[in-house]
Amino acid sequence: MATYTVGLIVGSASEPSLNRRYADALARFGEEAGLDFHDIPIGALPFFGTQFEQEFPPVGADFKKEVDGVDALLLVTPEYNRSIPAVLKNAIDWASRPVGENSFPDKPAAVTGASKGDISTAVAQHELKAILVGQGAVVLGAPEVYIHVEEGFFTDDGAIADADTAEFLRGFLKRFHEHIRRNLT
Repeated sequence: MATYTVGLIVGSASEPSLNRRYADALARFGEEAGLDFHDIPIGALPFFGTQFEQEFPPVGADFKKEVDGVDALLLVTPEYNRSIPAVLKNAIDWASRPVGENSFPDKPAAVTGASKGDISTAVAQHELKAILVGQGAVVLGAPEVYIHVEEGFFTDDGAIADADTAEFLRGFLKRFHEHIRRNLT
């Protein structure tokens, strides 16, 4: 099985971040799914504005280079007020610019997220998928992965505690691997 490099973007600037913990736990299953996760941080990006169109600051250019350098993207989003966090939308704006140099067209992508709320991150994920598709990314549609986190979700060492949830997430990553393979070949 081929191994693909996947940029892992966690759409949270919170410290500590539930979605960072979830992304780290999920990434533990990467090797067995043929996915080599590479963290792409977004917290240092300034808010994008047209003043950056002519000359990207180094932080924006470095971010864009990282997005361009991976085979696929896995975006892990919290849900803030029934939407994606501003920091995540800002990162998407950076990767889609300057005009004519969008990083998303034909890039395989998948979306997930975790929350303590009853509907998890369903609304944010729906919105995020629409944004990514609008930028030309090829987004994995199913399975949808809305993770509801309760007390005891993580083990003491940060792994997924529930065996059924762990198996579901392994299946999700295997499906993502297949999605990447189909879209890169």
